[in-house]
Amino acid sequence: MHNMAKHEVTLHINGEDRTLVIRHADTLLDVLRLQCGLTGAKPGCENGDCGACTVIVDDLPYKSCIMLAIEATGHAITTIEGLENSPVQRAFARCYAFQCGYCTPGFIMNAHAMLEHATSIDKPTIQEWLESNICRCTSYEEIASAIRMALSTMNATFPDDCERDSLST
Repeated sequence: MHNMAKHEVTLHINGEDRTLVIRHADTLLDVLRLQCGLTGAKPGCENGDCGACTVIVDDLPYKSCIMLAIEATGHAITTIEGLENSPVQRAFARCYAFQCGYCTPGFIMNAHAMLEHATSIDKPTIQEWLESNICRCTSYEEIASAIRMALSTMNATFPDDCERDSLST
């Protein structure tokens, strides 16, 4: 027998508290998209493989398709909508680090978390942080360029143009 009971919870999303009525089985992805209207996180594989649904929970990236919304109570959730006009988002646009754009929010969320947490960011670090996301259009060179540009904006470690350097070896 399925527990279909609904519960009122408060989720802290993009700096605002939102009181919602959810089922225990609702994924964070579904609640963000269907109840909050935050459609930046995309349903892709819906089993945690592709990363299109990545959001940041307490400053770390999580796949929202495999996280229950009820697990997110008491935590700070940031969606792509919460990163509007951030250095990494502007760099992705400037470097054309997308083709179809479906995976882009997930890459931006992971890149933002990496830029916030990694103490040293080099090519292997970028590869490691982004290996949990898949771009079927293969925009990996542009994505790496955008990350270097965002990093330069933040601390002048890399040049501030869209220098091409593939993530592949």
